[in-house]
Amino acid sequence: MGERFALWRVRECVCPLTRRLRNFPVCAGPSMGTPKPRILPWLVSQLDLGQLKGVAWLDETRTRFRIPWKHGLRQDAQMADFGIFQAWAEASGAYTPGKDKPDLSTWKRNFRSALNRKEVLRLADDRSKDPFDPHKVYEFVTPAARDFVHLDTSPDTNGKSSLSDPQEDLLDLLDDLVLGPLPDEGSSGQAIAPDHSQLLLSASLDSVPRPALQDNPLRQLLAEEQWEFEVTAFYRGRQVFQQTLFCPGGLRLVGTAADNRTLPGQPVTLPDPEEFLADRLAREYVRHVLKGLGKGLALWRSGQCLWAQRLGHSHSFWALGEELLPDSGRGPDGEVPKDKDGEVFDLGPFVADLIAFMEGSGHSPRYTLWFCVGESWPQDQPWVKRLVMVKVVPTCLKELLEMAREGGASSLRTVDLHISNSQPVSLTSDQYKAYLQDLVEDMDFQATGDT
Repeated sequence: MGERFALWRVRECVCPLTRRLRNFPVCAGPSMGTPKPRILPWLVSQLDLGQLKGVAWLDETRTRFRIPWKHGLRQDAQMADFGIFQAWAEASGAYTPGKDKPDLSTWKRNFRSALNRKEVLRLADDRSKDPFDPHKVYEFVTPAARDFVHLDTSPDTNGKSSLSDPQEDLLDLLDDLVLGPLPDEGSSGQAIAPDHSQLLLSASLDSVPRPALQDNPLRQLLAEEQWEFEVTAFYRGRQVFQQTLFCPGGLRLVGTAADNRTLPGQPVTLPDPEEFLADRLAREYVRHVLKGLGKGLALWRSGQCLWAQRLGHSHSFWALGEELLPDSGRGPDGEVPKDKDGEVFDLGPFVADLIAFMEGSGHSPRYTLWFCVGESWPQDQPWVKRLVMVKVVPTCLKELLEMAREGGASSLRTVDLHISNSQPVSLTSDQYKAYLQDLVEDMDFQATGDT
């Protein structure tokens, strides 16, 4: 019912929107007689005025500038810290004081989305995590690009922008449609955004480039209901089990098929060592470890973290390592706690490391969890000597890293994002990085709220 209502809402919006498109070049604006300003000339004028807190040029050539970027749930946050986002919301017609409810996160997201689409602008320095002065530094790619922006503010005899671009007008109209909240929350809005944009673009506007996706496609890839894990088990270094499991509710490593299935998490039964180990004593030791798993070693996702818990007697140690080999040369990252939750992975640092990797840090972010079951971590001897080692790979994180490697550092190369039950999405390296940065900011915002 929610999806049908959302689709009806989109159709109701598309009909008048299509009629407006017939009369290009008409700018969508806050009111019928006021054209909506372009983000860059508007922003340059605000920088020149210097009246908004923290919004300022950083050089005499006026090519670099700073924008305050404070999270709304910080204790020292004030409305003045979000003045630039509110000012753009008012100028673009997305917010009317006294009529609309203030929405700091939406103002901020819309502002960021508008800047990310501008090829003449780039993010030069991200200091949004600075505890004392969180901000971002943007710069025009060339001084000439900044000067060209000013030309867009010159009105012609009709009162319209002399460089009015029908294609950008269409993108602005799509922004108004996609970013406006629908009555139904959740997946319905995400499902219909690509459909209606294709509907508009197919109406004799094939020459217009497809607009940037407003719903971050990475959120769908990383949604809890989409997670699957590749589980591989080794007995004394020999692979005895491998299976990719779709288990949004988590999994439990168990040693017997007679496991209690009333417990949460999908049980993953490790095989009997009989056919894999020739050493009789080694087989008995492995069976003893598997028996000690009891109700299992549980692993599940909650929020932006993966959590683990030991439900049986067999102690388990964990570490984040390489996909091919665990980092057995150092100690474990921790022991899986008994009968309480233990955090074993945080998605936030992974995404931050992934952005740094794309920017040339050379350090590939780690996402592979290794568990040593029933024995201490193989710190002083080869891991292949351990009785039971289990490797768990969240496949979506593996795909994110492959996308980063495929795109490299070039903004001209494209990467394809494949999400189950959806069409592939092609992104440039810069678009992909912008979506990753969007994820980091949202996760930081949620973490601040949880605190």
